[in-house]
Amino acid sequence: MAKHTHRFVEEYDGLVGFGLDREGDANTLTYYLQKLSDDECMALIRKRISQEDMEELFDLLTRILKNCLAEEEYHRVFLKDGK
Repeated sequence: MAKHTHRFVEEYDGLVGFGLDREGDANTLTYYLQKLSDDECMALIRKRISQEDMEELFDLLTRILKNCLAEEEYHRVFLKDGK
């Protein structure tokens, strides 16, 4: 059984737009991130992304994870490693 899910992007039927309200912004970010992480999309991006952009994206994602998740949540929810 797969550990990861991307149901939101499949089921969401609300507005995809940014700047109207926090809930809409959060929904849009979830939608974009799930679309971005699609295997086909990432295969293209991996071929084209610069080293500088990879480092910037990695730093941003790492900072968000550290700011938003406790250590236990990082392992359980993000890594899904059962620790």
